[in-house]
Amino acid sequence: MSVYISKELRRLVHGRAGGCCEYCLIPETAAFSTFEADHIIGLKHGGATNADNLALSCSICNKYKGSDIASIDPETGEIVKLYHPRINQWNDHFILTRTHIVPLTPSGRATARLLQFNTLNRIRERELLVNACLIELPIILK
Repeated sequence: MSVYISKELRRLVHGRAGGCCEYCLIPETAAFSTFEADHIIGLKHGGATNADNLALSCSICNKYKGSDIASIDPETGEIVKLYHPRINQWNDHFILTRTHIVPLTPSGRATARLLQFNTLNRIRERELLVNACLIELPIILK
């Protein structure tokens, strides 16, 4: 389902996120495609098209997330809510090392698995960006 998102709302979402994907933290300036305003709660689940339900998302995270709002915690096998950028604090659910996004909570683990944060290609992408000084690591380094 497609829905119109005004230029003003897109600017608000982009500015609030500082131009970085709110899921994996990759900056749009280092990506090959324009970032998207993702409906955190998908329209088919009753989510609204407003600032409280939109997050800036890279095309990779947006592709893997789709309209999902929950997934399986790979550690416990339980169904858990995904990380929600408007409600949750990123640092409560993840730690960014030089190359990996380490999940800390059931929601973090489910989100990291579903959005494939730590596939070989995504790890290599972060390493190349850090080595080229195209991104700074804004979170705790280990």
